[in-house]
Amino acid sequence: MSSDRLFKFTRIAAVTSLVAVAGLLSACQVRPLYAVSTGVTQKLSEVSFSDVGTRVSQEVRNQLVFIAGRGAGETKTPKYNVDLNVSSGTGGVLYLPSSDTSGAGRTTVNASFTLKEISTGKVIKSGSRSVTSLVDFPTQEFAKLRAIRDSEDRAAREVAEMVAADIAAALSR
Repeated sequence: MSSDRLFKFTRIAAVTSLVAVAGLLSACQVRPLYAVSTGVTQKLSEVSFSDVGTRVSQEVRNQLVFIAGRGAGETKTPKYNVDLNVSSGTGGVLYLPSSDTSGAGRTTVNASFTLKEISTGKVIKSGSRSVTSLVDFPTQEFAKLRAIRDSEDRAAREVAEMVAADIAAALSR
């Protein structure tokens, strides 16, 4: 008899927990970031980006303008502005004692941003992102400089995509 009661109790508990989980999952609002219903694509096209000074920061800015405008360029009448600060550096990590040089290195690009609504000056989102790109240093000096530049470009594109995703997520709310 006690086994029947235990079975009934277990069955009721299982059904109750199943209904509770179904209720919780129905409240979940997962939707695509760039869905038409969110209006993110339209809001992204209304974002302008601050001017920058270095070559790497210009790479980040150009990529952000391309992502936000879907290739159409920057808007003439922005509703949002992004203050962008980018820094980068390259250092050797694999020391070669025979030639007293590094054989490999890493390039790090850091981007900090602040998304503001232009009409009110209200800060919608601020944050920072960092990307590290690995690079091999050839023995020829020009090839080494070009490898570092390519590494900076790769890291700049990656950090721009991360910042654009942060901006899009903030504008979707």
